[in-house]
Amino acid sequence: MRAQGPSRARSRGAALLLVLWLITLLTALVGGFALVARIEALQGRVLASGAAAQAAARAGLEYALTRVDHAEPLLQWRPDGSPQAWRFGAAEVEVTLVDENGRVDLNQADVALLEALLRRVGVEAAPAQRLAGAVVDWRDPDPLTQPAGGGEDSDYASAGLPYGAKDAPFESVAELEQVLGFTPEIYDLVRAHVTVFSGRARPDAAFASAEVLDAMGLDGTRVVEARRRVDPVTGQPLEGLPGETGALVGSRSGTYSIRSRARLADGRESELRAVVRVGGSAVPGMAYTALQWEEGASPR
Repeated sequence: MRAQGPSRARSRGAALLLVLWLITLLTALVGGFALVARIEALQGRVLASGAAAQAAARAGLEYALTRVDHAEPLLQWRPDGSPQAWRFGAAEVEVTLVDENGRVDLNQADVALLEALLRRVGVEAAPAQRLAGAVVDWRDPDPLTQPAGGGEDSDYASAGLPYGAKDAPFESVAELEQVLGFTPEIYDLVRAHVTVFSGRARPDAAFASAEVLDAMGLDGTRVVEARRRVDPVTGQPLEGLPGETGALVGSRSGTYSIRSRARLADGRESELRAVVRVGGSAVPGMAYTALQWEEGASPR
């Protein structure tokens, strides 16, 4: 009987080690489950916050459409790029909207206007001339390069590009990135001032940016400042500008570029950029047709 003592002690020791190992394993499993649950809870809060910010940004877009055509002139938001502040619940929303008639149409503008705009946003004279010609060559059906330089199929081949001029109208502003000579930096400089939706050879000065106004031969800074001086009774600009008839009041097209940026109290932000046309939606219940749509939330 005494010989069994050491064996029983070893058995008890092994059992104790097994129990301790199981406790350690269970502790690790419980800790892992707790960590996963916490991460999922954090992810859920982030997703919920992002969804709330996106909803606020979309609300800003739709609210802007109710204000741009408001029956009361004093409550109207002019579609000339002026920022408008608004609150949607706990979210702070900043909205800018621009009538597409106030931008340079890539399919209609002539070389001179395109060149003037490029120079106004910071492109040097010679490159601006070539780029303007390349825009026209991209959209026109003939194989002739513009007199001051441009870009037809042979020029694209010489530049090592696997494609040539489109020889058809621009379908989106983003196509500029494919036009010979346009770098991402130049595209970023010009994209806010151009459109494919106006169908006008010359922008409507009442809604144009200072850069576009300068390219049109007007005093952009002066016109923009004058647009901000509004009659408290009529809601219209206070005074005209000699020699610049129509630079303050224009006819709205119903097609607007809208940027809506929402910020929540926790710092979550979301931005929506869209081009919309009022009315004519194929979706029942929608008051507008989305021509372009880009949105996303930024992390806290």
